[in-house]
Amino acid sequence: MKDAGELIREAVTAWPGVTAVRHRFGGTEYRYGKKEMGHVHGDRLADLPLPRRIHDEVIASGRAQPHHILPQTGWVSVWMSGPEDAADVIELFRLQYDRYAKTASQSSV
Repeated sequence: MKDAGELIREAVTAWPGVTAVRHRFGGTEYRYGKKEMGHVHGDRLADLPLPRRIHDEVIASGRAQPHHILPQTGWVSVWMSGPEDAADVIELFRLQYDRYAKTASQSSV
């Protein structure tokens, strides 16, 4: 069975315009164009920057927690205990991807 980080990488990098690069604090950063969608530290932790409204919604629903180091920011953290948690993280990355792709298509019109 694949680990959480590998499952996330396969899913997220399959989307057009997404690249994976080494994150400055370790792990893998996923970008849409030049914008960071979020990053994953191994198989245990994902961090994503979200607009305040979405940030508050995903925390209230239990899908994420305030960022583990910078809780007052718009970032959220998702702790993973195994591959079974990858799907939830992929959904949050998909939310990011859809927001960024929509913004990119609107700016090119």
